[in-house]
Order: sequence, then C-alpha cells, then structure tokens
Amino acid sequence: MNEKFNRIKEILVRQGVSQKDLALQLDKNEHTVSNWCINKSQPHLKDLFKIAEILEVDVCELLVSTKS
Repeated sequence: MNEKFNRIKEILVRQGVSQKDLALQLDKNEHTVSNWCINKSQPHLKDLFKIAEILEVDVCELLVSTKS
C-alpha cells in the first residue's frame, strides 16, 4: 500500500521547480527529496516548514488531508 502523506511533488510540478533545485535550496541530497516526492519517506517537520517557505505556500498545502 502506497499512501500519500504529502503533496510536495504536485506543488513542485505546479510551480515548475525541480526536485534538484529544491534539494539544493534545502541543502539535502536529491535522493532524499525524491523519496519525499514519491512518499517513500517523509520530511521532518522543520524541513516541511522550510519547503513551504521556499515554495511560498502554506505548510497545510503540502499535506494530504486524512479527513474523508
């Protein structure tokens, strides 16, 4: 089961930002950012806030709602 917890990839595509660019701005490995984008792993909370700042979105936009 491959559950989605974040929408990082979706927002990157919408804004035309590459995973490589995000990785450079976060000073993270590209593989780490790739894993976040495919929901294989999740960023730490501090990284999530930094991603929101870089992409100029509310941190809530990066998360998938669990409400049905």
